[in-house]
Amino acid sequence: MRFMMLMIPKGYEMAPPGTLPDDMGRMAAMMKFNADMQKAGILLAVEGLHPPSMGVRVSFKEGKPIVTDGSFAETKEILGGYWMIQVASRQEAIEWARRCPALTTR
Repeated sequence: MRFMMLMIPKGYEMAPPGTLPDDMGRMAAMMKFNADMQKAGILLAVEGLHPPSMGVRVSFKEGKPIVTDGSFAETKEILGGYWMIQVASRQEAIEWARRCPALTTR
């Protein structure tokens, strides 16, 4: 079964371009978590995402595209990254998610 685990870092909504984690110990723990999933053979994909300040939104009004630069004030939660894993069960996916060292997420 495939599952997607989402990273929703607190405070990332208004992070400036180029924002990097300021806790290198936590970053090392996250890299170990990723390596553990890879060694277990369950990791299909993992990606970090830029903060909304780097993004654009394309919406359509009367059939014409409107491009709006980020950040987006109305956004309450932002994805900072994701993992795609393949495991035997929902419970196994939950067990892996509980091991994630991301203490500052919601």
